[in-house]
Amino acid sequence: MDRKIFGAGALSAMTAVALGAFGAHALKERISVDMLEVFRTGVNYHLAHSLAIIACSFALPILGNKVRICSWLFGIGILLFAGSLYALALSGNRMLGIITPFGGVAFLSGWLLLAITAFKSTAGDAI
Repeated sequence: MDRKIFGAGALSAMTAVALGAFGAHALKERISVDMLEVFRTGVNYHLAHSLAIIACSFALPILGNKVRICSWLFGIGILLFAGSLYALALSGNRMLGIITPFGGVAFLSGWLLLAITAFKSTAGDAI
């Protein structure tokens, strides 16, 4: 297990939980139902990919250093995808939605690289 990646994933998950609570309590009466749903979508993807980062910390010794790239792609995806959804929901500025697909591409790239790395790996064959 890589402790730095694990710690980054744990802090990211903590942030997702805090933002989820903020959205559920502080924003409930302040933004529209549609924008609250946008915020929740950001929280859901943020939390799911925080857990993916944590999983990468365990996969790194088995699959090798390409998993480090996967964790970075998941982190970039969180910043771009979830971050743009948070900003959109809080500001109402729909132009921020232009950023969201770039985060989605980072997520997809991370998952694809993780799958390719797992299928090609020979490091875990000895386990």
